[in-house]
Amino acid sequence: MKKHIFSLQADICRTLGNPKRLEIIDALCEKESTVTELAERAGIPNANVSQHLAVLRAKKLVTTRREGVNIFYSIANPKISTACNMMREVLFQQLQEGGMLAKNFKVK
Repeated sequence: MKKHIFSLQADICRTLGNPKRLEIIDALCEKESTVTELAERAGIPNANVSQHLAVLRAKKLVTTRREGVNIFYSIANPKISTACNMMREVLFQQLQEGGMLAKNFKVK
């Protein structure tokens, strides 16, 4: 049983291992958004954002709601935001300890 859980956890971690997906999740932690809004923020084409969202949705990390012709994406569970923020804090702490933290990085 425990090995199965670790396998599932590794699968989620692989999903979150893409920088653009993390950027999309970061944006969705602030507010629900459409593909177009996310594409503008991430600076990538709508098609690429849609592909990333499909992966995130398949892993149940994001949810959708329809309003007219628009589909809004949001974080499926607030713990996803907490986990991503905690990992970012660990990274910043490691960078600080190594004296490599850039001043323009900000922990939420």
